[in-house]
Amino acid sequence: MAEVVAVIASTHHPFYYRASTSTGDDRPPFADEWVRKVEAFRETLTRANPDVLVMVGSDHFHQLWLDNMPQFLVGKAPVYDANWYNEEREFGLPRFVCQGQEDLSAYILREGIDAGFDLAFSNELRIDHSITCPIITLRPQNDLPIVPIYTNIFAPPLPRPGRFVQLGRTIRQLVESWPSDQRVAIIG
Repeated sequence: MAEVVAVIASTHHPFYYRASTSTGDDRPPFADEWVRKVEAFRETLTRANPDVLVMVGSDHFHQLWLDNMPQFLVGKAPVYDANWYNEEREFGLPRFVCQGQEDLSAYILREGIDAGFDLAFSNELRIDHSITCPIITLRPQNDLPIVPIYTNIFAPPLPRPGRFVQLGRTIRQLVESWPSDQRVAIIG
C-alpha cells in the first residue's frame, strides 16, 4: 500500500513568486520572512522524499466557470499545462508543464465515488496558481508527478466546511489504500 509521507498546507498566493524574486526597492519588506517560512515547508517536503504529489487547490474561474462548476474535480491527464496568460502577465508566474500520475488519479476517482463523493474529472485540465504556486515554492524542480484535485470555493452553492474535512480524510484513506509502494505527499 502507498504511504502518506507528508501533509502540507502552503500558500498559493500568486504574488509570492514576484515578491520572493524581487530585489532592491521592488522587494516588499515582508519578503524575507515569507521566504524563510516557505523554505521550512520545502525542507519538510524534501525530507519526506515523496514519489507523487496530490495537490488540492481551487480553480480561479480559469477553466471552470458558471456553466460547469463541479464541487470536486480530479485531474486525470498524463500532463498538465500550467498557468494562464493573466497569471504570467500579472504575477510573473512562468508557464511550465507538470507530469500527471494517471494511476493514482484513476484510483482516487473510482474509489472516491464509491466512498460517497460525486467527483468530476478532466482529462484535459490546465492548472492554475492554486496548484502551481505550491509547486514553485515547495518543489521548484517540478520533478514529481501530480494528481490535481480542485475544490469549488467560489460559486454558490459551496460545499459545507464539513464536506471539505470529509474529502481530506477520504483522500488520505484512498492514498493509503492505493495498491502501490509509492510515497505520497498531500499539499493543500
